[in-house]
Amino acid sequence: MIRLYDYWRSSAAYRVRIALNLKGLPYESLPVNIAPGADEQKAGAYKSVNAQMRVPALEVDGQRAGQSMAIIEWLDETNPEPPLLPSDPWARLQARSFADTIACDIHPLNNLSVLAALRADFGADEAAVMRWYHDWIRRGFEALEDFAADHKSGAFLFGDAPTMAEIALIPQVANARRFKMDLSAFPTLVALDSACLELDAFRRASPEANQPA
Repeated sequence: MIRLYDYWRSSAAYRVRIALNLKGLPYESLPVNIAPGADEQKAGAYKSVNAQMRVPALEVDGQRAGQSMAIIEWLDETNPEPPLLPSDPWARLQARSFADTIACDIHPLNNLSVLAALRADFGADEAAVMRWYHDWIRRGFEALEDFAADHKSGAFLFGDAPTMAEIALIPQVANARRFKMDLSAFPTLVALDSACLELDAFRRASPEANQPA
């Protein structure tokens, strides 16, 4: 049985939920409330699960690992159908590059710990935090929009099925909307988001579908 240490609003956990759903893999969600003030990820019990004190973490047969993109790669290696990367080696590189632009360049600068540090250590008010948030999304999305507009083939970026690229993109688009960012400059990314949200695997992974009662 796969166990996912999860938080409903975490975009990194959202990625793993999408991948699990696309693979048709059942899993047990173990909520870890990382909201400011709750901070369950910092408790000793969770630190023993993931020393980084971040979500998600995956547990399989008593073994545990963190880092959403590494988890997604492992899921694809151990459960190859349907594939989460294109078959062509160069397209696989492009899909990974697209996904890592989000996972490595956009998301880390906008996660809760960074936003908290901006407020506490640098005296940023909410307007400044919002500018910071939007700026890093804009920088990444401008590059991704250019790539997607030039390379999109079929309903999705690399053909007729979503890949790791969309798995990373859709949670980041959700974050952008949550923080009231104007996405009109990124029509290809918005179209990819719409196509993905037609799929049950993406809808069931969404924050709205996983919000605690």
